[in-house]
Amino acid sequence: MRVFLLLFLLFPIVELALLIKVGSAIGVLPTLLLVIGSAILGSVLLRVAGLATAWRAREKLARGELPEQEMLEGLTIALGGGLLLLPGFISDIFGVFCLIPFTRRLLVNKLRQRAAEQAMRQRAFADELARQTRPGSARPDAARPDAPRPNVIEGEYERRD
Repeated sequence: MRVFLLLFLLFPIVELALLIKVGSAIGVLPTLLLVIGSAILGSVLLRVAGLATAWRAREKLARGELPEQEMLEGLTIALGGGLLLLPGFISDIFGVFCLIPFTRRLLVNKLRQRAAEQAMRQRAFADELARQTRPGSARPDAARPDAPRPNVIEGEYERRD
């Protein structure tokens, strides 16, 4: 959390320093035109790519499929367009990476992979917790009455064909 806070505070300073450096190298007017041009480009790309992704998601929904890839791509497109709207060159570079289809798909696939790994870790933790709280087993958490217990209904059944 502290690293994120440090980066959050450091990012505008680095952006401003780079804007000053570029402005002193190419001049104030070309730098302003670059910043305004990237904002306009970001809004246009955000609209075009966002609409294309929305249409793909709508087609998947019409086929009865879950448009998870399209939803994550739409989120990445929104992030990229927002970064292009921010003044500064570093945010523009990250915004372009979010809007290029190849890098956007790489980013989305990496995000899906990390989410799947996180779900597996949570599932393993929940399975271990259920194993520890199973009635009749040697419970290491027996001293803790507030330990979570699964909802289990025991019973018998008979199959009649």
